[in-house]
This record gives sequence, C-alpha cells and structure tokens, in this order.
Amino acid sequence: MQVSGEQALAGWRARVADVVATPAERYTPLTAQRARALVGWVFLALSVVYVVRTLRDMARQG
Repeated sequence: MQVSGEQALAGWRARVADVVATPAERYTPLTAQRARALVGWVFLALSVVYVVRTLRDMARQG
C-alpha cells in the first residue's frame, strides 16, 4: 500500500489543494498530483501539531 498525502484531503482541504495544484504545476517542477499530495501532507502535519499541543496543554493543567 502506497501512502499519499492526497488521502488526507477531504472537503474544503481538497478544494484548497485543487486551487493550489494548477499554478504549482505551471510554475514548479511538481505535477498536479504531487502538488495535491504535498498540500495533503501539510494539512496532516498541521493536524498532528494541533493534537500534540492540545495534549501537552492538557498534561500541564494536570
């Protein structure tokens, strides 16, 4: 099974990736699919950061 950042795209995140993919393909060496995957990885990383910060704050509060 190959993991792709595109799997993290749903709803408004997918729409953002669609908007970003075309210009990224035009102005960078990325394909549209790779640009969408990169956006998916960014959203996934932001989600992980949010969860880690929330758990850290909960642990600090006791």
